Amino acid sequence: MTEATIAVLHDVVATLVTWQLAAPAATLAAIGLPALLGRPLAERTTTRLVGAGFTAGFLAALLTLAALAARGFSAEVVHLGTLFSVGHHAATIELVADGLSVPYVCFSTGLCWLVNAFAGKYLHREPGFTRFFILLTLFGTGMNLMVLAGSIDVLFAGWEFLGISSTLLIGFFHERRNAVGAALRAFITYRLCDMGLLIAGVVVHHAVGSGDFERLFRGTWPDAVCLVDPTTALIVALLLVFAALGKSAQVPFSGWLPQAMEGPTPSSAIFYGALSIHAGAYVLLRCEAVLDAAPVAGWLLVAIGIGTALHAAVVGSVQTDLKSMLAYASMTQAGIILAEIGLGLRIVPLVHVVSHAILRSLQILRSPSALHDRHELAAALGGPPGAATFSILRLLPDRFGRCLYRIALERGFEDAAVQRFVIRPVLALLEGAQAAETRLVELAGGADAEPRRTDRDGGAT
Repeated sequence: MTEATIAVLHDVVATLVTWQLAAPAATLAAIGLPALLGRPLAERTTTRLVGAGFTAGFLAALLTLAALAARGFSAEVVHLGTLFSVGHHAATIELVADGLSVPYVCFSTGLCWLVNAFAGKYLHREPGFTRFFILLTLFGTGMNLMVLAGSIDVLFAGWEFLGISSTLLIGFFHERRNAVGAALRAFITYRLCDMGLLIAGVVVHHAVGSGDFERLFRGTWPDAVCLVDPTTALIVALLLVFAALGKSAQVPFSGWLPQAMEGPTPSSAIFYGALSIHAGAYVLLRCEAVLDAAPVAGWLLVAIGIGTALHAAVVGSVQTDLKSMLAYASMTQAGIILAEIGLGLRIVPLVHVVSHAILRSLQILRSPSALHDRHELAAALGGPPGAATFSILRLLPDRFGRCLYRIALERGFEDAAVQRFVIRPVLALLEGAQAAETRLVELAGGADAEPRRTDRDGGAT
């Protein structure tokens, strides 16, 4: 290619990459501003605008993919500005288009479009109809921002968009106490694990003077090379693994996922069957060079992933409702995907993410109809269909099988362990701090040693 052709192609790709982010963001403004002014759009108009926004982002991603293929999938960095710059230290806003981010945007915007089409009918005349689509477009914007991020600062911003939209959609039916409680638990888990990504950003800035990925590793994905020393790489990798555990619902942070199914079925499909639950896997794939430089973090990821997969497979086998079964099935596959990443695989987990997300989102969207079909089948048979004739528990000794069944019913005692060893100590610490603060305020205010009394006439004594 001539230099002029390369320059034109660069401008085209930069425009397309920007449009992949701008399309869902513009849709968010188009339906959010009228609602903010108390004049929400009609249902049909809302779904058409959201569908058009995701379609535009999908087409822009396809064209970008074609342009990248024409130049051998070399990465294209789009610089959108600088937040601040002090000496050698800078925080920039950059997007990157390469063989990982652009196919992922195609996949995520396509699924968002599908869920939009389903939700338009599923939530017909629901009081929170417009609110759902505002949160869906917020999620789509955050997802594209995280996937296209060229720096850890931009990635963290998209990561937070995912977290807040997920929390608000879990508590979508806020008149239900269980939904609000599930949303609060997910929010606390997110905030706790988000500290890993935030601290990783601080460490990266301290090490290289910027959050740009091109200063952290060099090369084309999946063959990038880490540019920081092994100690820094290990710290950053461990922090990224910690952050990924929360979003991907891995042990010991997995208890929130079954409860998250309190949200509407379309949001459950897009968040916990397809995209949000794989956000941690994407971040680890993006920073694969750092994991390669820190094998300890990789083996830790393998151990946690396999442990979570076994835990979810056992617990999911005794669930009595369909959405909980699908939640644990998603948890199982997410654990296997993280284990694959820890083993150093790159293309395999990416294909696994896409195929699992498509299958699981379809299953969750189909779940209301599946329950209806099962009820019709039971009515036709004169009773519930027979249980499966094979179970792995049949291969185990009876005593061990009963013990494993009890563990599965108690969900691996994970919630009880968290309650006893995390929540209770933290509550005791906070109550002690409150009591100490109250006593300190009393002493500083010169409170009387004895409480003041009043006589029968109401006067102080």
